[in-house]
Amino acid sequence: MVTKRLAIQDQEEACLLLGQHDRNLKDLERRFAVQIFVRPNSLDNGGGMVLAVRGKARAAEQAISILTEMKQQALRQKGAARHDGRSSLSLSGRTDDASPSPATADTILTTVTGRHIRPQTKQQSAYVQLISKNDLVVAIGPAGTGKTYLAVASALAALQRGKVMRIILTRPVVEAGEKLGFLPGDFYEKVHPYLKPLYDAFYIMTGPDRFRQLRDEGTIEIVPLAYMRGRTLDDAFIILDEGQNTTPEQMKMFLTRMGSGSQSVITGDVTQIDLENKQHSGLIHATQILKGVPGIEMIQFSEQDVIRHGLVKRVIKAYEEWDKQKK
Repeated sequence: MVTKRLAIQDQEEACLLLGQHDRNLKDLERRFAVQIFVRPNSLDNGGGMVLAVRGKARAAEQAISILTEMKQQALRQKGAARHDGRSSLSLSGRTDDASPSPATADTILTTVTGRHIRPQTKQQSAYVQLISKNDLVVAIGPAGTGKTYLAVASALAALQRGKVMRIILTRPVVEAGEKLGFLPGDFYEKVHPYLKPLYDAFYIMTGPDRFRQLRDEGTIEIVPLAYMRGRTLDDAFIILDEGQNTTPEQMKMFLTRMGSGSQSVITGDVTQIDLENKQHSGLIHATQILKGVPGIEMIQFSEQDVIRHGLVKRVIKAYEEWDKQKK
């Protein structure tokens, strides 16, 4: 544990920086899993204070960096006009009584580093809207279209709003050309590489320390699909990733796990089925059975929605053209 400190000049600056009822500090404590204390500055006789941020080194450094930036914003606001007691800085740098900027109106989530996660294409915007309005959304499309990433962001946003109490992500453990038994270690060590992409998304959005805290307390759970059998998941945001690698029986099992107050997102790419019998994909089966069922929405992505390296679009396009020639 380390402690980082930031000096505050006076009460006026403190009001701007801390927010109403210290909500900015509470948000930072929750986001970075740190503790923040306000103490009088013993070296300043003019009513100054010190903010002390205590936590793991990286988390404390990130929190103090955001507070420093907010302090600079507070100083600029003081220079422009005297604080009238009705507005204070928020973590996004806007005043409480200011309307959201059009540039950030579609922001789903703000990451631990201050990056705004938002849809990048028209189809991604439609996807996020479907998630916000439906209890079950099925997203199909090629790699790099943001299917899982946007679902994770939406899940974290729902958790922050109190809409759900926990997030559960699951994947079928299916080898893509390599055998699971060849990997060293016990079962959990063997399945970790298959669940790693889900961990990566949370690391980006919450930071590793906060993610581990949420995972350890059970707020976030990442498990192989086989461990979902027999469970009823209430008040949860549930994401099934790599749905194309489920069997019809596994897909039915997953779909019947939803409990009261829960919602689910299923993602997959039907061009990358790793099952021995590619025609036996639970995702393909489910889209045929569930089409038109009220409360269930499906969305299709294309290479136009790929937001990874520019070459990924060309690779996907080349494979599609090759498959057409073979047919």
